[in-house]
Amino acid sequence: MTEIDISNFENEIVIRKIQEEDIDEIVQIAQLGFENADIAFERKHYESHINIFPEGQVCVLYNGKIIGSSSSLIVNYDEYGDEHSIDDISGNGYITNHNPNGKNLYGIDVVVHPDFRHLKIGRRLYEERRKLCKKYNLESIIFGGRIPNYHKYADKLTAEEYVEQVKSQNIYDPVLIFQLMNGFEIRGVKANYLLEDEASLKYATLLEWKNVDYIPEDRENIQPSRPIRVSMVQYGLKNINNFESFASRCEYFINLASKRRSNFAVFPEALTLQLLSFIDERVPSRQIRSLMDYTDEYLKLFSNLAVRYSINIIAGSHFVKENGFMYNVSFLFHRNGKIDRQYKLHITPDERKWWGIKPGSKLEVFETDCGKIAILLGYDILFPELARKAIDNGADILMTPYTVEDQQGYTRIRNCAQARAIENQVYTVITGMTGHLPQVHRMNAQYSCSAIFSPSDINFANNGVSVEADSNVEMTVHGDMNLELIRRNREVGTVTPVKDRRLNVY
Repeated sequence: MTEIDISNFENEIVIRKIQEEDIDEIVQIAQLGFENADIAFERKHYESHINIFPEGQVCVLYNGKIIGSSSSLIVNYDEYGDEHSIDDISGNGYITNHNPNGKNLYGIDVVVHPDFRHLKIGRRLYEERRKLCKKYNLESIIFGGRIPNYHKYADKLTAEEYVEQVKSQNIYDPVLIFQLMNGFEIRGVKANYLLEDEASLKYATLLEWKNVDYIPEDRENIQPSRPIRVSMVQYGLKNINNFESFASRCEYFINLASKRRSNFAVFPEALTLQLLSFIDERVPSRQIRSLMDYTDEYLKLFSNLAVRYSINIIAGSHFVKENGFMYNVSFLFHRNGKIDRQYKLHITPDERKWWGIKPGSKLEVFETDCGKIAILLGYDILFPELARKAIDNGADILMTPYTVEDQQGYTRIRNCAQARAIENQVYTVITGMTGHLPQVHRMNAQYSCSAIFSPSDINFANNGVSVEADSNVEMTVHGDMNLELIRRNREVGTVTPVKDRRLNVY
């Protein structure tokens, strides 16, 4: 068998600036996305947008097809105040009032094709606005949000009362709920905002997201923080009857991570060993080879989940056969649809003896939308030279999915991961499996205590442990990492081991 072709399982999500040739397609999507087509912008508006402020006009492509877009401009909001209409603040839809020296990013349009709303495209577009807001050091994002279900309650509630009921979750409004879940706060309710919006009875909520990294001009010019959230899935082994049950359990944990707005979900090494609970095979080498029958399903599952839940997934590892040899491979499923892989480089004696696993030959450093990461799979974290090479190649985070049978094995993983964090001034993430499969031959019980380790210095946790799971309990633990703190620590930390290496000696 030749090297597995992962291109058949990759999806592609691309977020880029709108180009002139995109406009007709975006106009069609806008007319589909609004129940009243009169609300949608026309071609002449989009042409003006991309000519005046191209960076503020963004579209999302899924496998080459445009499925969503957003439009925005920069203003000094104080010049308009809360008593404005969409026409007032958007130059009648042409953004001719765009002010490059303004302090606020104002959103005037977000539209998603109805057939693709399950892919969290709206969240991606809002995230692009946040990036733009930070890039230009703007104070906040503001926009007028529709309340399309208000017409159903207008005979009983004022618009302000309706909004309060939605906030209290007594009434469901799909647009307002989505905006609140994406971190926007209500400034007020505005009448006569969008005259064509009959469903909202011309009302809109004025919403704002404040940029906590905003630096007023008279403040010291320092780089803003770059928080990264990781969800570690401490996966519990238990008997299942088919691959669909495995898929359902994995999706459950990914959904939890997505709800926490994590950037990464990390599963344990050898995750697909659970499939052996419904495969009747007792010979260890054949057990591992039987898992190859599910490679396509595994790749398709996590590729789709990464895109659907808009989260980067390190799906533990899976065993594959290439050119006649068996490898333990960790797959990284990017939320833009791309797939990367890291072959395990150091093989334990049991992996060689019972499963015939061969080592990979190359350490990869992966470029993600949250910085560069390296995956040191299980045993690999015990080798300091490997971690040092990853850091030298630009890795900001070391991810270590692992599988061990007892506390002694866990202690090796934990202590070495924490040592790598200290000596390389980097975050390390570890997560493993719990539970057991008693009917599977030579499948021992698992032990895990997932954690994130940081450098040991003043700006980090006193014990160098950012977050830690309960021992040997199935759970998901979430933690934040600040890459700007890492950068500063390497420059001006109490100790600076990365900078102080004696490269002329060793």
